[in-house]
Amino acid sequence: MEATQRHRSYEDVLAILLGSSCAALGLALYHHAQILIGSTAGLALLVTYLTGWSFGLVFFVINLPFYWLAWRRIGHHFTFKTFGAVALLSWISWMLPDWLQIGAVDPLFAALAGGSLIGLGVLFLFRHRGSLGGFNILAVYLQDRYGWPAGKVQMGLDGLIMLAAFFVLPVTNVLYSIVGTVVLGAILTINHRPGLYTGVSQS
Repeated sequence: MEATQRHRSYEDVLAILLGSSCAALGLALYHHAQILIGSTAGLALLVTYLTGWSFGLVFFVINLPFYWLAWRRIGHHFTFKTFGAVALLSWISWMLPDWLQIGAVDPLFAALAGGSLIGLGVLFLFRHRGSLGGFNILAVYLQDRYGWPAGKVQMGLDGLIMLAAFFVLPVTNVLYSIVGTVVLGAILTINHRPGLYTGVSQS
């Protein structure tokens, strides 16, 4: 059997750069089309739609409480990579309007293309023991502490985000958001399975 290959540090850095950039571009399409995603990114988008505040700043602040949980439950390498990915995505999102002017975007295209870009970005990070923070860290903590199934906790929290969206966005936009969530989930389900990818980073 082929030995598992360990990622070098520069490969982890490159993955964070690529993953954060892909996710930032996907979220820019979501923002422009006024649709949502789950987890803290969806919560940050909701706050942005309601207040007009910068998505990058809101996303960075919302994720701050989750780093303590990540440090305690998953490890410092994961926490540092996650913090770096979230900070980079927040900065790119802050600067993107100066770099890229997006015209009219069909919401279905935004859901499909944005969901794909975010899915690819998250996949880069998962394969290098990082993430975009958020509810998945909380779900793991609640599973460890209270025995609540992490998958169901994640699903419930994301469901609350989508439910709240009905009070902020048109119903059609929420439906497009669900389409994007399915696309993102399919990318991760197909491409992030045990044994499919053998490269590892420090946990």
